[in-house]
Amino acid sequence: MGSHLASSSEKSGGMIGYVTLGSSDLARSKAFYDPIFEKMGLSLCFEDDQVFCWGDKSDEAVPRFFVCTPFDDQPATVGNGTMTAFRLPRASMVDDLHSIGIKLGGTDEGAPGFRPEQYGDKFYVAYMRDPDGNKLAFACYDGIANP
Repeated sequence: MGSHLASSSEKSGGMIGYVTLGSSDLARSKAFYDPIFEKMGLSLCFEDDQVFCWGDKSDEAVPRFFVCTPFDDQPATVGNGTMTAFRLPRASMVDDLHSIGIKLGGTDEGAPGFRPEQYGDKFYVAYMRDPDGNKLAFACYDGIANP
């Protein structure tokens, strides 16, 4: 029976290539996400009248984040149970990005803090929704060692 796992030479370097979220107001979404991605060291890679894309222009292997108007021209809606999590190197960045997001029109879904009951003693995370209602998480996997 053949293996379903790729050899190390066939792996692409990561599981996620990009994330796309729908928006009903692209200008509002850009104003919300620009400061968040700037704080993360990422920049706008592409834009037109239907989409914005952020990432690392110098490294296409880094996953990209798109916000666009839906291709079917229907209103953008959020997925129930869907969430995009951003992995961060320090807990202080979790605090900063949650605060920035709230100031830019996001809504709190869980203040920054450790979640030992669910994820272990080191996992530091904050949850919020963007202005379109998409759920986001900002997470540091070792908030004790990386405050």
